[in-house]
Amino acid sequence: MPLNIVLVEPEIPQNTGNIIRTCAVTGAKLHLVRPLGFVMNDKYLKRAGLDYWDMVDINYYDSFEELKVRFPGSSYHFATTKCQNRHSDVKYKDECFIVFGKETKGLPKELLEQNADECIRVPMLKDSKARSLNLSNSVAIVVYEALRQLGYPGLE
Repeated sequence: MPLNIVLVEPEIPQNTGNIIRTCAVTGAKLHLVRPLGFVMNDKYLKRAGLDYWDMVDINYYDSFEELKVRFPGSSYHFATTKCQNRHSDVKYKDECFIVFGKETKGLPKELLEQNADECIRVPMLKDSKARSLNLSNSVAIVVYEALRQLGYPGLE
């Protein structure tokens, strides 16, 4: 599996369900950092994920630090609206981790500050009303750029 998608404290079950589908059709692993804003048997989560559940490797962590300890030396990219690096300007590596924050607040400020050189953003209109893309859309955009760079491994 060439990519690892990390959701830090996701809040909306439909977004996570859609991301499960994206992971299923791309072969990406999904890592969920608690607390989650829903329970894993939520009907909206299940509906959005449809019948893709058995195609996804989902791992759970009580903190982002726990994940980092489990995968030391791995390459990480942190998605945010608060940086200059475009998601298409970085070089993705096999098995890298792409980290996304909660829908209402994004990733914690400290995490972004500690990893400023690894932060990425999806370009958008410069307009105060256009704060951010939907989480599941952002994940799909970044995942497919990373897979494009890697030659779409295992995909037809």
